[in-house]
Amino acid sequence: MSETILSIRNLTANVDDTPILKGVNLEINAGEVHAIMGRNGSGKSTLSKIIAGHPDYEVTGGEIIYQGESILDKEPNERANSGIFLAFQYPLAIPGVSNLDFMRVAYNAKRKYQGLEEIDTFDFEDLIEEKLEVVKMNPSFLERSLNEGFSGGEKKRNEILQMALLDPTLTILDEIDSGLDIDALRIVSDGVNQLKTPEKGYLVITHYQRLLDYIEPDIIHVMKDGEIITSGGKELALELESRGYDFLDDKSTAGVGV
Repeated sequence: MSETILSIRNLTANVDDTPILKGVNLEINAGEVHAIMGRNGSGKSTLSKIIAGHPDYEVTGGEIIYQGESILDKEPNERANSGIFLAFQYPLAIPGVSNLDFMRVAYNAKRKYQGLEEIDTFDFEDLIEEKLEVVKMNPSFLERSLNEGFSGGEKKRNEILQMALLDPTLTILDEIDSGLDIDALRIVSDGVNQLKTPEKGYLVITHYQRLLDYIEPDIIHVMKDGEIITSGGKELALELESRGYDFLDDKSTAGVGV
């Protein structure tokens, strides 16, 4: 039986005293790719941020169990260092901080958390140049300020480069397909697929079925009004693509036992 990487039980959460999540249940086992789809405002991205520990969201009930341990009391950096990785829909630019320095600090912070020695600048440069091949990035990107002046595709490739470097146990991809042309989408998806292993768990959040042609999910969930209302296989994404979300509006709330 596969190890359970993430177990979310009856999770409720507010932002600015407004309920956003209203009882989310989700379980991701090792080797599984789960996708969450839904209209704007359904709670998809909120869920990803809450798993990562974003301070703007108040968890009001339920549990988030990661590798057998509750993480609700853990800070975002603790969650990241323990192997939770969130690729952002809109990665921030940080002028004056080089991409190389940012990634070296992040990598060494994780090593320190694991009780390992930090690696020096020269060894890190060798390591990161190996990872550049995963996302077909030019080494010149390492010297540029983090995401400053990057195109949408470059920002998303940079997120997957971080994933390759940090080797997370749980990867959350929050609408990495937004703003990408077909070539950039293929490069980003190929990078994710190269990095997938049977020991890790993956959560893909998207509006569009086209991403799921490249990163194929084991289970698809649909969120509406802060809850997962139905789950299924890839045929569910195809049905949503052809019929929209209206046909789900009368569905009663369902769990994720598929």
